[in-house]
Amino acid sequence: MQLTFDQIRDILINGRAMTIDASTMSRVEACHAFLQQFANDRIIYGINTGFGPMAQWRVEDAHLEELQYNIIRSHSTGAGEPLDDLDVKAAMIARLGSFLQARSGVHPQIAELLTQFINRGIYPFIPRHGSVGASGDLVQLAHIALCLIGEGKVHYKGIWRPTGEVLKECDLLPMQIHIREGLSATNGTSVMTGIGAVNQLHAENLLRLSLLSSVWMNEIAESYDDLMSEQLNAVRRHKGQQFVAAQMREIAKGSKRLPKREHALYDGGHTEHVFAKKVQAYYSLRCIPQIMGPVWETLENARRVIEEEFNSASDNPIVDFESGNVYHGGNFHGDYISLEEDKVKIAVTRMVMTAERQLNYLFHDRINDGIMPPFLNRGVLGLNYGMQACQFTATSTTAECQTLSMPNYVHSIPNNNDNQDIVSMGTNSALLCRQVIENAYQVFAIHFIALAQATDILNIAGDMAPATRRMYEEVRQLTQSRVEDKPFYEDIERIIALLKQKI
Repeated sequence: MQLTFDQIRDILINGRAMTIDASTMSRVEACHAFLQQFANDRIIYGINTGFGPMAQWRVEDAHLEELQYNIIRSHSTGAGEPLDDLDVKAAMIARLGSFLQARSGVHPQIAELLTQFINRGIYPFIPRHGSVGASGDLVQLAHIALCLIGEGKVHYKGIWRPTGEVLKECDLLPMQIHIREGLSATNGTSVMTGIGAVNQLHAENLLRLSLLSSVWMNEIAESYDDLMSEQLNAVRRHKGQQFVAAQMREIAKGSKRLPKREHALYDGGHTEHVFAKKVQAYYSLRCIPQIMGPVWETLENARRVIEEEFNSASDNPIVDFESGNVYHGGNFHGDYISLEEDKVKIAVTRMVMTAERQLNYLFHDRINDGIMPPFLNRGVLGLNYGMQACQFTATSTTAECQTLSMPNYVHSIPNNNDNQDIVSMGTNSALLCRQVIENAYQVFAIHFIALAQATDILNIAGDMAPATRRMYEEVRQLTQSRVEDKPFYEDIERIIALLKQKI
């Protein structure tokens, strides 16, 4: 059974039920039956040995069930604020996706119980900190496993409650230990992958918003439309640049604010030595296909990697019932997700930096050639301040994004008696990426408020493209054009909520 990224999105955002087809469940059962038979009289890591550097010690048969409970309870050591419900749901889908590859040897009951948690909205308490991303997300997955065995606490219908109470209320039985369910439930990349999937939804949304706001910016500046022309962008052999330019042309359809250069400058009628209108716009307006092209390509690759990870067996050892063997290795290592999340946060920061520069164009009357008053101030200059202080927030938040965008993937610290001598820090990478995304929404909210204010000052709403006009109207439903000075912070929060709804 394979999940596409769009199917994952449908389960996360639209609430579609998670279902497992009979043939997939049959394979899970066959893998479990094989392992039960194969494990007799063989030494297999995590079944009759200790874990990690303790693997050199054999565990006696009388304690094998206890061994599986011990890894769950001993590794439930996370700290910090709990992850959001959406992240937890995505992590559970990723863990289930790993089990459904039928390479873990787990009993089908764990897959069925995880499906119930996903569909009923039962969200285990998973603290933010704990994973080094190398035996996967051991600590944070242990918190999911703790709830699967009926212990710990869950977020259910908006309330934190003891797991046992919720399971009883939902007529669900806790997970039973059959052979290696404890290790399989805690070993893998599912938490970083889940967070990465939610990050991906937001990053793709931010790119759409970036292209929309960039077309809107060029309408405000009355830029010549050839910056997004097919002919210009086709000669740069990058798929992303060409895609972005095509998207911008689609957004710009119907606009009366993007003049054609051939009509304005190629008519032979210009004799002046200094041109009143800029022949070329600033880079933050003119170079959007070149800047956002690599951003799009980065996000496309991240989407592919995340989808592949949802459909991978990411624990250890791997139980291959078809070849009749058990393989020991490192499929739990989170490098794929860690590196992609670092690249995604850099791409998102690039979007934020571009928006901040566009915002500066709107606010700086000497840069925009005086077509708008300083800081889009519609009041009395000197007495009123317009959006002057909003720029402080946008600038400081952009600076934080730049700091957070330093790579985390290279920050390996050996631990676990040096058994884990090089680690991915994948969940940390995903969480840092999440913070950059949150910051991006704050900067974009200020930017869209400013775009609407500039539109009112220039009185151009009627000449804009239908796509940008719709966005202007959505912003204006939540915040009004400013003349007198009033606080902005509640308007910013409302626009952040509006932008997030578009995922």
